[in-house]
Amino acid sequence: MPTGNLLYAQSGGVTAVINATAAAVLQAARARKVRVLAARNGILGALREELVDASALTAAEVKGLAHTPGGAFGSCRLKLKSLAEDRAKYERLLEVFRAHDVRWFLYNGGNDSADTALKVSQLAAEYGYPLTCVGVPKTIDNDLAVTDCSPGFGSAAKYTAVSVRECALDVAAMAETSTKVFVYEAMGRHAGWLAAAAGLAGDGRDAAPHLILFPERVFDEADFLARVDAVVKRVGHCVVVASEGIRTADGRFVAEAGGRDSFGHAQLGGVAAHLAARVKDALGHKVHWALPDYLQRSARHLASRTDVEHATAVGRAAVECALAGQNAVMPVIVRDGDAPYRWHVDIAPLSRIANHEKTMPKGFIRADGYGITAAARRYLAPLVAGEAYPPYGRDGLPDYVVPRMRTVRRKLPDWNA
Repeated sequence: MPTGNLLYAQSGGVTAVINATAAAVLQAARARKVRVLAARNGILGALREELVDASALTAAEVKGLAHTPGGAFGSCRLKLKSLAEDRAKYERLLEVFRAHDVRWFLYNGGNDSADTALKVSQLAAEYGYPLTCVGVPKTIDNDLAVTDCSPGFGSAAKYTAVSVRECALDVAAMAETSTKVFVYEAMGRHAGWLAAAAGLAGDGRDAAPHLILFPERVFDEADFLARVDAVVKRVGHCVVVASEGIRTADGRFVAEAGGRDSFGHAQLGGVAAHLAARVKDALGHKVHWALPDYLQRSARHLASRTDVEHATAVGRAAVECALAGQNAVMPVIVRDGDAPYRWHVDIAPLSRIANHEKTMPKGFIRADGYGITAAARRYLAPLVAGEAYPPYGRDGLPDYVVPRMRTVRRKLPDWNA
Protein backbone atom coordinates (compact mmCIF):
# COMPACT_ATOMS: atom_id res chain seq x y z
CA MET A 1 0.00 0.00 0.00
CA PRO A 2 1.40 3.46 -0.88
CA THR A 3 2.15 5.91 1.89
CA GLY A 4 0.54 9.30 2.25
CA ASN A 5 -2.50 11.00 3.75
CA LEU A 6 -6.22 10.58 3.21
CA LEU A 7 -8.34 13.72 2.76
CA TYR A 8 -12.01 13.60 3.75
CA ALA A 9 -14.51 16.34 2.94
CA GLN A 10 -18.25 16.83 3.40
CA SER A 11 -20.40 18.45 0.73
CA GLY A 12 -23.85 19.93 0.24
CA GLY A 13 -26.69 19.85 2.75
CA VAL A 14 -25.72 17.87 5.83
CA THR A 15 -27.79 15.05 7.34
CA ALA A 16 -28.51 13.47 10.69
CA VAL A 17 -25.99 10.71 9.93
CA ILE A 18 -23.21 12.19 7.80
CA ASN A 19 -21.05 12.38 10.92
CA ALA A 20 -21.64 8.65 11.44
CA THR A 21 -19.99 8.19 8.05
CA ALA A 22 -17.14 10.50 9.11
CA ALA A 23 -16.64 8.51 12.30
CA ALA A 24 -16.51 5.27 10.33
CA VAL A 25 -13.93 6.78 7.95
CA LEU A 26 -11.73 7.85 10.87
CA GLN A 27 -12.03 4.50 12.64
CA ALA A 28 -11.30 2.48 9.50
CA ALA A 29 -8.30 4.65 8.59
CA ARG A 30 -6.99 4.53 12.15
CA ALA A 31 -7.15 0.73 12.08
CA ARG A 32 -4.99 0.82 8.92
CA LYS A 33 -2.62 3.43 10.44
CA VAL A 34 -3.47 6.01 7.78
CA ARG A 35 -3.47 9.69 8.70
CA VAL A 36 -6.71 11.52 7.89
CA LEU A 37 -6.93 15.20 7.05
CA ALA A 38 -10.30 16.91 6.72
CA ALA A 39 -11.17 19.96 4.63
CA ARG A 40 -13.01 22.72 6.46
CA ASN A 41 -16.26 23.49 4.68
CA GLY A 42 -15.92 20.88 1.99
CA ILE A 43 -14.17 21.47 -1.31
CA LEU A 44 -13.94 25.17 -0.45
CA GLY A 45 -11.58 24.33 2.42
CA ALA A 46 -9.47 22.17 0.11
CA LEU A 47 -9.15 25.06 -2.35
CA ARG A 48 -8.22 27.46 0.45
CA GLU A 49 -5.86 24.93 2.03
CA GLU A 50 -7.90 25.09 5.22
CA LEU A 51 -7.26 21.59 6.54
CA VAL A 52 -7.50 20.00 9.96
CA ASP A 53 -5.74 16.94 11.33
CA ALA A 54 -8.73 14.66 11.84
CA SER A 55 -6.46 11.89 13.10
CA ALA A 56 -5.78 14.05 16.16
CA LEU A 57 -9.39 13.63 17.36
CA THR A 58 -9.61 11.49 20.47
CA ALA A 59 -11.31 8.11 20.42
CA ALA A 60 -14.13 9.61 22.52
CA GLU A 61 -14.62 12.46 20.04
CA VAL A 62 -14.76 10.06 17.11
CA LYS A 63 -17.24 7.85 18.94
CA GLY A 64 -19.36 10.90 19.74
CA LEU A 65 -19.42 11.98 16.11
CA ALA A 66 -21.42 8.87 15.27
CA HIS A 67 -24.46 10.20 17.15
CA THR A 68 -24.02 13.93 16.43
CA PRO A 69 -25.92 15.67 13.58
CA GLY A 70 -24.63 18.44 11.33
CA GLY A 71 -21.30 18.30 9.53
CA ALA A 72 -18.41 18.22 11.99
CA PHE A 73 -15.85 19.53 9.50
CA GLY A 74 -18.16 21.98 7.76
CA SER A 75 -19.79 21.64 4.37
CA CYS A 76 -20.47 23.93 1.43
CA ARG A 77 -22.51 24.38 -1.70
CA LEU A 78 -19.90 24.93 -4.37
CA LYS A 79 -20.30 23.20 -7.71
CA LEU A 80 -17.16 22.99 -9.81
CA LYS A 81 -17.88 23.19 -13.51
CA SER A 82 -16.21 21.22 -16.29
CA LEU A 83 -12.45 20.64 -16.37
CA ALA A 84 -12.23 23.16 -19.18
CA GLU A 85 -14.26 25.88 -17.45
CA ASP A 86 -12.83 25.44 -13.93
CA ARG A 87 -9.43 24.00 -14.74
CA ALA A 88 -7.62 26.46 -12.46
CA LYS A 89 -9.66 25.28 -9.49
CA TYR A 90 -9.02 21.61 -10.22
CA GLU A 91 -5.32 22.32 -10.63
CA ARG A 92 -5.33 24.18 -7.31
CA LEU A 93 -6.82 21.10 -5.66
CA LEU A 94 -3.98 18.96 -7.02
CA GLU A 95 -1.46 21.51 -5.75
CA VAL A 96 -2.94 21.27 -2.27
CA PHE A 97 -3.00 17.48 -2.46
CA ARG A 98 0.65 17.38 -3.51
CA ALA A 99 1.68 19.84 -0.79
CA HIS A 100 0.10 17.65 1.89
CA ASP A 101 0.92 14.27 0.37
CA VAL A 102 -2.75 13.41 -0.12
CA ARG A 103 -2.99 10.07 -1.93
CA TRP A 104 -6.63 9.27 -1.19
CA PHE A 105 -9.55 11.69 -1.51
CA LEU A 106 -12.98 10.83 -0.06
CA TYR A 107 -15.78 13.26 -0.96
CA ASN A 108 -18.99 12.71 1.03
CA GLY A 109 -21.97 14.13 -0.85
CA GLY A 110 -24.55 13.75 -3.59
CA ASN A 111 -24.69 13.95 -7.39
CA ASP A 112 -22.59 17.09 -7.82
CA SER A 113 -19.98 15.85 -5.34
CA ALA A 114 -19.69 12.58 -7.25
CA ASP A 115 -19.05 14.62 -10.38
CA THR A 116 -16.31 16.63 -8.64
CA ALA A 117 -14.59 13.49 -7.34
CA LEU A 118 -14.72 11.98 -10.83
CA LYS A 119 -13.18 15.06 -12.46
CA VAL A 120 -10.44 15.31 -9.83
CA SER A 121 -9.53 11.69 -10.54
CA GLN A 122 -9.38 12.42 -14.27
CA LEU A 123 -7.11 15.44 -13.85
CA ALA A 124 -4.82 13.55 -11.46
CA ALA A 125 -4.47 10.81 -14.06
CA GLU A 126 -3.73 13.42 -16.74
CA TYR A 127 -0.93 14.87 -14.60
CA GLY A 128 0.38 11.47 -13.53
CA TYR A 129 -0.28 12.19 -9.85
CA PRO A 130 -1.06 8.99 -7.87
CA LEU A 131 -4.44 9.82 -6.33
CA THR A 132 -7.39 7.56 -5.59
CA CYS A 133 -10.75 9.35 -5.48
CA VAL A 134 -13.83 7.83 -3.86
CA GLY A 135 -17.29 9.34 -3.62
CA VAL A 136 -19.19 8.60 -0.42
CA PRO A 137 -23.00 8.70 -0.75
CA LYS A 138 -25.10 11.17 1.22
CA THR A 139 -28.36 12.99 0.55
CA ILE A 140 -31.74 13.23 2.23
CA ASP A 141 -33.31 13.59 -1.24
CA ASN A 142 -32.57 9.90 -2.02
CA ASP A 143 -31.96 10.83 -5.64
CA LEU A 144 -28.52 9.25 -6.10
CA ALA A 145 -28.44 6.78 -8.97
CA VAL A 146 -27.36 3.14 -8.63
CA THR A 147 -27.55 2.92 -4.83
CA ASP A 148 -30.81 1.47 -3.48
CA CYS A 149 -31.02 4.35 -1.02
CA SER A 150 -28.85 7.24 0.13
CA PRO A 151 -27.53 7.52 3.69
CA GLY A 152 -29.32 10.43 5.31
CA PHE A 153 -32.63 9.69 3.61
CA GLY A 154 -33.88 7.05 6.06
CA SER A 155 -33.64 9.39 9.06
CA ALA A 156 -35.22 12.32 7.22
CA ALA A 157 -37.96 9.95 6.02
CA LYS A 158 -38.59 8.76 9.58
CA TYR A 159 -38.78 12.36 10.81
CA THR A 160 -41.24 13.19 8.03
CA ALA A 161 -43.52 10.21 8.67
CA VAL A 162 -43.53 10.73 12.43
CA SER A 163 -44.11 14.48 12.15
CA VAL A 164 -47.00 14.07 9.74
CA ARG A 165 -48.62 11.38 11.91
CA GLU A 166 -48.38 13.56 15.02
CA CYS A 167 -49.56 16.72 13.27
CA ALA A 168 -52.47 14.81 11.78
CA LEU A 169 -53.65 13.84 15.27
CA ASP A 170 -53.43 17.47 16.32
CA VAL A 171 -55.42 18.66 13.31
CA ALA A 172 -58.07 15.98 13.79
CA ALA A 173 -58.51 17.01 17.43
CA MET A 174 -59.12 20.67 16.59
CA ALA A 175 -60.84 20.45 13.21
CA GLU A 176 -64.38 21.04 14.45
CA THR A 177 -63.68 24.63 15.47
CA SER A 178 -60.22 25.38 14.12
CA THR A 179 -57.87 24.24 11.35
CA LYS A 180 -59.50 22.31 8.51
CA VAL A 181 -56.48 21.98 6.23
CA PHE A 182 -52.83 21.45 7.17
CA VAL A 183 -50.03 21.63 4.58
CA TYR A 184 -46.60 20.13 5.31
CA GLU A 185 -43.72 20.94 2.95
CA ALA A 186 -41.03 18.31 2.35
CA MET A 187 -37.67 18.81 0.67
CA GLY A 188 -37.37 17.40 -2.83
CA ARG A 189 -36.70 19.54 -5.88
CA HIS A 190 -37.05 16.92 -8.60
CA ALA A 191 -37.61 13.70 -6.66
CA GLY A 192 -40.52 13.11 -4.29
CA TRP A 193 -38.95 10.53 -2.00
CA LEU A 194 -39.36 12.51 1.23
CA ALA A 195 -42.95 13.44 0.44
CA ALA A 196 -43.59 9.78 -0.31
CA ALA A 197 -42.20 8.83 3.12
CA ALA A 198 -45.03 10.85 4.67
CA GLY A 199 -47.34 8.21 3.25
CA LEU A 200 -46.07 5.83 5.92
CA ALA A 201 -47.91 7.96 8.50
CA GLY A 202 -51.22 6.35 7.58
CA ASP A 203 -52.86 3.76 5.36
CA GLY A 204 -56.36 3.86 3.96
CA ARG A 205 -58.62 6.28 2.10
CA ASP A 206 -59.37 8.49 5.09
CA ALA A 207 -56.01 8.27 6.85
CA ALA A 208 -53.59 11.20 6.78
CA PRO A 209 -51.83 12.31 4.75
CA HIS A 210 -54.87 12.54 2.51
CA LEU A 211 -53.03 14.13 -0.42
CA ILE A 212 -49.34 13.96 -1.39
CA LEU A 213 -47.98 16.20 -4.14
CA PHE A 214 -44.98 14.84 -6.04
CA PRO A 215 -42.60 16.72 -8.38
CA GLU A 216 -42.87 13.72 -10.71
CA ARG A 217 -46.53 14.64 -11.36
CA VAL A 218 -47.81 17.86 -12.91
CA PHE A 219 -49.58 20.07 -10.37
CA ASP A 220 -53.15 20.88 -11.39
CA GLU A 221 -54.44 23.54 -9.03
CA ALA A 222 -58.13 23.13 -9.86
CA ASP A 223 -58.01 19.38 -9.32
CA PHE A 224 -56.01 19.82 -6.11
CA LEU A 225 -58.48 22.29 -4.64
CA ALA A 226 -61.44 20.09 -5.54
CA ARG A 227 -59.83 17.12 -3.83
CA VAL A 228 -58.99 19.13 -0.70
CA ASP A 229 -62.60 20.28 -0.44
CA ALA A 230 -63.90 16.75 -0.97
CA VAL A 231 -61.67 15.37 1.81
CA VAL A 232 -62.74 18.11 4.23
CA LYS A 233 -66.42 17.35 3.53
CA ARG A 234 -65.88 13.59 3.92
CA VAL A 235 -63.38 13.42 6.81
CA GLY A 236 -63.74 16.80 8.48
CA HIS A 237 -60.18 17.92 7.80
CA CYS A 238 -57.40 17.41 5.23
CA VAL A 239 -53.65 16.87 5.66
CA VAL A 240 -51.54 17.68 2.60
CA VAL A 241 -47.85 16.89 2.08
CA ALA A 242 -46.14 18.72 -0.78
CA SER A 243 -42.68 18.38 -2.26
CA GLU A 244 -40.98 21.77 -2.56
CA GLY A 245 -40.39 21.13 -6.26
CA ILE A 246 -43.90 20.57 -7.61
CA ARG A 247 -44.40 22.14 -11.04
CA THR A 248 -47.21 23.30 -13.26
CA ALA A 249 -47.85 21.91 -16.74
CA ASP A 250 -45.53 24.51 -18.29
CA GLY A 251 -42.62 23.30 -16.14
CA ARG A 252 -42.64 26.25 -13.76
CA PHE A 253 -41.99 25.62 -10.07
CA VAL A 254 -45.14 26.45 -8.11
CA ALA A 255 -43.01 28.15 -5.45
CA GLU A 256 -40.20 29.62 -7.55
CA ALA A 257 -39.01 32.83 -5.89
CA GLY A 258 -36.47 33.92 -8.49
CA GLY A 259 -32.70 33.71 -8.35
CA ARG A 260 -30.30 30.78 -8.37
CA ASP A 261 -28.24 29.07 -5.69
CA SER A 262 -24.53 28.25 -6.02
CA PHE A 263 -25.36 24.97 -7.75
CA GLY A 264 -27.38 26.82 -10.41
CA HIS A 265 -30.70 25.56 -9.06
CA ALA A 266 -33.76 27.81 -9.02
CA GLN A 267 -34.41 29.09 -5.49
CA LEU A 268 -37.81 28.04 -4.22
CA GLY A 269 -39.90 30.28 -2.04
CA GLY A 270 -42.13 28.00 0.05
CA VAL A 271 -44.75 25.84 -1.59
CA ALA A 272 -46.64 25.18 1.67
CA ALA A 273 -47.35 28.87 2.23
CA HIS A 274 -48.46 29.23 -1.38
CA LEU A 275 -50.81 26.25 -1.25
CA ALA A 276 -52.23 27.34 2.11
CA ALA A 277 -53.04 30.77 0.68
CA ARG A 278 -54.74 29.26 -2.35
CA VAL A 279 -56.84 26.92 -0.18
CA LYS A 280 -57.92 29.79 2.07
CA ASP A 281 -58.71 32.12 -0.84
CA ALA A 282 -60.49 29.56 -3.01
CA LEU A 283 -62.23 27.40 -0.42
CA GLY A 284 -62.43 29.57 2.67
CA HIS A 285 -61.06 26.90 5.00
CA LYS A 286 -58.86 27.80 7.93
CA VAL A 287 -55.37 26.59 7.05
CA HIS A 288 -52.08 26.04 8.86
CA TRP A 289 -48.82 25.12 7.18
CA ALA A 290 -45.37 23.96 8.27
CA LEU A 291 -41.93 24.21 6.72
CA PRO A 292 -39.63 21.79 8.60
CA ASP A 293 -36.65 22.87 6.50
CA TYR A 294 -33.43 22.06 8.42
CA LEU A 295 -35.36 20.16 11.10
CA GLN A 296 -36.02 17.24 8.76
CA ARG A 297 -32.35 16.74 7.97
CA SER A 298 -30.85 17.41 11.41
CA ALA A 299 -33.13 15.40 13.71
CA ARG A 300 -30.56 12.92 15.02
CA HIS A 301 -32.74 12.19 18.06
CA LEU A 302 -35.19 10.50 15.67
CA ALA A 303 -32.67 8.79 13.40
CA SER A 304 -33.44 5.51 11.71
CA ARG A 305 -31.23 2.67 12.92
CA THR A 306 -31.13 1.32 9.36
CA ASP A 307 -29.88 4.70 8.16
CA VAL A 308 -27.13 4.84 10.78
CA GLU A 309 -26.02 1.36 9.77
CA HIS A 310 -25.95 2.37 6.09
CA ALA A 311 -23.98 5.56 6.84
CA THR A 312 -21.44 3.64 8.89
CA ALA A 313 -21.06 0.88 6.33
CA VAL A 314 -20.37 3.20 3.38
CA GLY A 315 -17.78 5.15 5.39
CA ARG A 316 -15.92 1.98 6.25
CA ALA A 317 -16.21 0.66 2.69
CA ALA A 318 -14.96 3.96 1.23
CA VAL A 319 -11.70 3.66 3.15
CA GLU A 320 -11.24 0.02 2.22
CA CYS A 321 -11.78 0.53 -1.51
CA ALA A 322 -9.60 3.67 -1.51
CA LEU A 323 -6.70 1.89 0.15
CA ALA A 324 -7.20 -0.99 -2.30
CA GLY A 325 -6.68 1.46 -5.18
CA GLN A 326 -10.26 1.39 -6.48
CA ASN A 327 -10.36 4.79 -8.17
CA ALA A 328 -13.35 6.88 -9.27
CA VAL A 329 -15.88 4.70 -7.47
CA MET A 330 -18.54 4.95 -4.78
CA PRO A 331 -19.75 2.37 -2.23
CA VAL A 332 -23.49 1.83 -2.76
CA ILE A 333 -26.30 0.05 -0.92
CA VAL A 334 -27.71 -3.06 -2.62
CA ARG A 335 -31.03 -4.45 -1.40
CA ASP A 336 -31.22 -8.22 -1.17
CA GLY A 337 -34.72 -8.55 0.29
CA ASP A 338 -37.66 -6.67 1.83
CA ALA A 339 -39.02 -9.04 4.45
CA PRO A 340 -36.81 -9.57 6.24
CA TYR A 341 -34.84 -6.57 5.06
CA ARG A 342 -31.38 -7.60 3.84
CA TRP A 343 -28.69 -5.52 2.17
CA HIS A 344 -24.99 -5.30 1.41
CA VAL A 345 -22.47 -2.75 0.14
CA ASP A 346 -21.15 -2.95 -3.41
CA ILE A 347 -18.84 -0.68 -5.41
CA ALA A 348 -20.05 1.31 -8.44
CA PRO A 349 -18.15 3.58 -10.87
CA LEU A 350 -18.71 7.30 -10.36
CA SER A 351 -19.42 7.63 -14.07
CA ARG A 352 -22.75 5.84 -13.48
CA ILE A 353 -23.67 8.16 -10.59
CA ALA A 354 -22.35 11.64 -11.35
CA ASN A 355 -24.98 13.94 -12.89
CA HIS A 356 -27.64 11.24 -12.83
CA GLU A 357 -30.83 11.58 -10.81
CA LYS A 358 -33.15 8.91 -9.42
CA THR A 359 -36.78 9.96 -9.24
CA MET A 360 -39.80 8.09 -7.91
CA PRO A 361 -40.76 5.12 -10.14
CA LYS A 362 -44.24 5.30 -11.64
CA GLY A 363 -45.14 2.14 -9.76
CA PHE A 364 -44.55 3.93 -6.44
CA ILE A 365 -47.14 6.66 -7.10
CA ARG A 366 -50.84 5.87 -6.80
CA ALA A 367 -52.86 5.94 -10.02
CA ASP A 368 -54.63 9.17 -9.03
CA GLY A 369 -51.24 10.81 -8.42
CA TYR A 370 -51.93 11.75 -4.79
CA GLY A 371 -50.50 8.91 -2.72
CA ILE A 372 -48.11 5.98 -2.55
CA THR A 373 -48.61 2.38 -3.59
CA ALA A 374 -47.99 -0.88 -1.72
CA ALA A 375 -44.70 -1.22 -3.62
CA ALA A 376 -43.57 2.15 -2.27
CA ARG A 377 -44.46 1.06 1.27
CA ARG A 378 -42.41 -2.11 0.89
CA TYR A 379 -39.46 -0.04 -0.27
CA LEU A 380 -39.74 2.71 2.35
CA ALA A 381 -40.67 0.76 5.49
CA PRO A 382 -37.26 -0.90 6.15
CA LEU A 383 -35.45 2.41 5.68
CA VAL A 384 -37.18 4.07 8.64
CA ALA A 385 -37.02 0.98 10.85
CA GLY A 386 -35.34 0.90 14.22
CA GLU A 387 -34.20 3.54 16.67
CA ALA A 388 -30.67 4.83 17.30
CA TYR A 389 -31.11 7.34 20.08
CA PRO A 390 -28.15 9.52 21.06
CA PRO A 391 -27.09 9.51 24.70
CA TYR A 392 -28.77 12.17 26.83
CA GLY A 393 -27.18 14.41 29.44
CA ARG A 394 -28.46 15.40 32.85
CA ASP A 395 -29.96 18.51 31.29
CA GLY A 396 -32.37 16.30 29.36
CA LEU A 397 -30.81 17.16 26.00
CA PRO A 398 -28.84 14.97 23.58
CA ASP A 399 -25.15 14.77 24.41
CA TYR A 400 -23.72 15.93 21.08
CA VAL A 401 -20.01 16.59 20.57
CA VAL A 402 -18.10 19.47 19.00
CA PRO A 403 -14.59 18.07 18.38
CA ARG A 404 -11.53 20.23 18.87
CA MET A 405 -9.89 20.81 15.50
CA ARG A 406 -6.14 21.03 15.06
CA THR A 407 -5.39 23.18 12.01
CA VAL A 408 -2.75 21.92 9.59
CA ARG A 409 -0.06 24.47 8.70
CA ARG A 410 -0.41 25.91 5.21
CA LYS A 411 2.35 25.32 2.67
CA LEU A 412 1.05 27.28 -0.33
CA PRO A 413 0.24 30.92 -1.12
CA ASP A 414 -3.31 32.04 -0.35
CA TRP A 415 -5.92 31.14 -2.94
CA ASN A 416 -8.24 33.91 -4.09
CA ALA A 417 -10.98 33.34 -6.65
